[in-house]
Amino acid sequence: MKGLLTALQRGFNKWIGWKRLGVAASLVIIALAVRTLVHTLKGVDKGVILTALTEMQPGHIALAALCVVCAFCTLTFYDFFALRTIGKRHVPYRIAALSSFCSYSIGHNIGATVFTGGAIRFRIYSDYGLNAIDVAKICFISGLTFWLGNLVVLGIGLAYHPAAASDMDLLPAELNRLIGLGCLSGIAVYFVWLVTGRERRQLGQHGWKVVLPSAKLTLVQVLIGVVDLGFCATAMYLLVPAQPHIDFMSLSVVFILATLLGFASHAPGSLGVFDAAMLVALPQFGREQLLATLLVFRVLYFVIPFAIAISIMGTRELWLNVVVPWQSRRKTNGDGNGNCVPMIAAQPSAKQMGTPAAVPAPAKVTQPVKRMKSQA
Repeated sequence: MKGLLTALQRGFNKWIGWKRLGVAASLVIIALAVRTLVHTLKGVDKGVILTALTEMQPGHIALAALCVVCAFCTLTFYDFFALRTIGKRHVPYRIAALSSFCSYSIGHNIGATVFTGGAIRFRIYSDYGLNAIDVAKICFISGLTFWLGNLVVLGIGLAYHPAAASDMDLLPAELNRLIGLGCLSGIAVYFVWLVTGRERRQLGQHGWKVVLPSAKLTLVQVLIGVVDLGFCATAMYLLVPAQPHIDFMSLSVVFILATLLGFASHAPGSLGVFDAAMLVALPQFGREQLLATLLVFRVLYFVIPFAIAISIMGTRELWLNVVVPWQSRRKTNGDGNGNCVPMIAAQPSAKQMGTPAAVPAPAKVTQPVKRMKSQA
């Protein structure tokens, strides 16, 4: 039996592999989402969407924008927590905030967040002496924060209101409740595993080793993820139509499931996947009104942060690669006032240097010696 399992594992790694399986799963999710979205959008009236946009309350949009700002402020602690976990305490919070915001905003909008976000992190953290292994550890700890927060909120939501996810996953409410309880049980087992000893918290081998946070710090880690998701779900809750009424927990369950599907698809900005999941899971709302809600949310959560992150990274690269070298050349070739200084300057005189002039050596006196010889 063991030989059979070993052979199957070798065959899987040789002919399929986890990377190919992940790509195939992403393509399947995107294909199903696009098919569902096209079917759902048939017969949608664009005029009704524009009317729904004009009827949205400016106060609710402003509050939703504030929640998005708070969510991205919480997001900055993903990298800051990861840096402290791997012992890189010399990196200040402002750099962690810059890396976390830009890597998430740009990576999630471009797609393939693992690679694009990792490249942006490496570009920023390499200036502080971090190597590729350190950046990989930061990505791992940040991803763990994201998943812990999602599983906690999703587990509570499914256990409390399991019917909220039935329209999306097509499963009975009781089965959804069991899934929610399973998520919470998994989190509890993870905490017990952390408490059992420090040795068990070490993952990896050779040069790639990471020590997971302790149980107390993991509580902080979970809190970061929960607060981040809470602000995002609140922003969506403020934008959905007031009628028919939906409670916050039900919307949170739908929002998290749609977010996870979009994340698993690796589609740029979860485009199509997130929207199709929300439209399928919230059939009680009119399609035009819900599309208006999704459009405003996309502008607040995806488009504006993406534009800001691109501007920040572009300005940073311009400063580091153009302005700083130009200033360095100017200081090397100039006197600071725009006047060019010759490369080989004349040596200052002794008077200018404030030192006494050198006294020439006296000539040899040979005449007195001759006289002494003649007198002798």
